[in-house]
Amino acid sequence: MDASSTDDQSTTTETTSTVAAPVISPPLIRSGGSMVLDLEIGLEAESRKLPSSRFKGVVPQPNGRWGAQIYEKHQRVWLGTFNEEHEAAKAYDTAVQRFRGRDAVTNFKPLPADTQEAVLEATFLTSHSKAEIVDMLRKHTYNDELQQSKRNSSFQKPGFLSGSGQVSVNAREQLFEKTVTPSDVGKLNRLVIPKQHAEKHFPLQIGNPSKGVLLHFEDIGMKVWRFRYSYWNSSQSYVLTKGWSRFVKEKNLQAGDIVSFQRSTGPDKQLYIDWKVKTGSGQTNSRPVQPVHPVQPVVQMVRLFGVDIFSHGVDGSSCNGKRNSMEMVLLGVGNCKKQKVL
Repeated sequence: MDASSTDDQSTTTETTSTVAAPVISPPLIRSGGSMVLDLEIGLEAESRKLPSSRFKGVVPQPNGRWGAQIYEKHQRVWLGTFNEEHEAAKAYDTAVQRFRGRDAVTNFKPLPADTQEAVLEATFLTSHSKAEIVDMLRKHTYNDELQQSKRNSSFQKPGFLSGSGQVSVNAREQLFEKTVTPSDVGKLNRLVIPKQHAEKHFPLQIGNPSKGVLLHFEDIGMKVWRFRYSYWNSSQSYVLTKGWSRFVKEKNLQAGDIVSFQRSTGPDKQLYIDWKVKTGSGQTNSRPVQPVHPVQPVVQMVRLFGVDIFSHGVDGSSCNGKRNSMEMVLLGVGNCKKQKVL
């Protein structure tokens, strides 16, 4: 009996230990098929598991990428998301030098201030607003536009006189001109490119032309303009959309003005944009000031009871009769004095 009792106890112990093992219950499923989980708690727990970055202004993302941010006046300015951690760190360095100057603390050691590369980048940063630099970083176009600006500075070749009367640093070929219409400078925020010029100079991909591309232009002041260029199926027209309204506002374009498009003859094939005001005597890109004419005094004739009262008594030449004198006093005009009879 003792042996069987011992066997029973051991069996019971083994069974008890097996039953006491923790059982993970499956997640609850709603009828719609979505898991009943607290998403906020899940995301918070997941964010705690993300490794922190060793770079300033860089934050890890749940998808494995890296974000860059900077604070301006106690508000966060998002600089974009990048595949590599060092790319996000470089984006922060670019932004902090534009926001707080060259002496700001950066992740990577900046170039010596006396080098040509540093001078060109500093000039590029100061020639663009903070919002423009942030926009370049978010769209990952900062490096391309910086290199383009450096190329323009290095190719200091004798240029030609453009339509605006200023010398261009690069040789260009004229593509086409267009006289803007009221709708081009109106509330539609788009410029229609003539079909023959669009298909010849700005061809779109055959696959999805409605999606469009981003075209980079430079004006005579070497400022970069980015326009969204696409094809509208609704109107069957090629248009410049995003960025065009800002160009219209800054240049003060009006209906009848002429927009000119050029392209560099060099290997870079840089696109340029210029504008001219259409006037009667010629074309210029400075809007003429309307002459101010002196205001001529308005002479008003008042007739009362069939008599022109301003021709009687105003100059003191005629003020006869009590009736005329009373009328002048009531109307508050003239200075009627009785003539002395000699």
